[in-house]
Amino acid sequence: MSNSEHHIENNSLAAKVEKAVEVIAQKCYQCGKCSAGCPVAEDMDLPPSMVMRLLQTENNLNDEKILKSHSVWLCVTCEMCLSRCPMEIDIPSMMDYLRQKSRSENKQNAKAKNIIAFHKSFLSSIKHTGRLYELGLILDYKRQSLNMTQDMTLGPKMMSRGKLHLFPEKIKDLAHIAKIFKKTNKQ
Repeated sequence: MSNSEHHIENNSLAAKVEKAVEVIAQKCYQCGKCSAGCPVAEDMDLPPSMVMRLLQTENNLNDEKILKSHSVWLCVTCEMCLSRCPMEIDIPSMMDYLRQKSRSENKQNAKAKNIIAFHKSFLSSIKHTGRLYELGLILDYKRQSLNMTQDMTLGPKMMSRGKLHLFPEKIKDLAHIAKIFKKTNKQ
């Protein structure tokens, strides 16, 4: 059976990734181009090629290591890895799935606290207004991250320049947004 025909029939993280986002870890032949091109790889505890290698082992301890890594939270989904991959492996989609899995299993890396706070605040803004409400995002992020004084002097400057609005602008069909959130929460 060739790598492109390889389908995992077990309960490993690789099998879950393959089922959810159609990324087949066994296709990766460890050329390292994804990690070499990744703009945040040097800050990751597991660069993209290492995440792929750990998935290939189909080992529960390695699966835990991936889900508890800081790397899945540092990925900015820029798609540099995908554009460089000779096998066209969609690592950004995989990393997005791994973030979701990490959160659903409560295995987030402690270093990712502020990233997760921003993520939650961003989604909350979209859920309640249908678009990004910057001031609401900032206030909710500050509340969740407890970084109350960080960038404090920027707020008034941004408001005076019309970059932050006091009240949110809502879309007309918020019910449609609610349906999207309800559907994704089921998954």
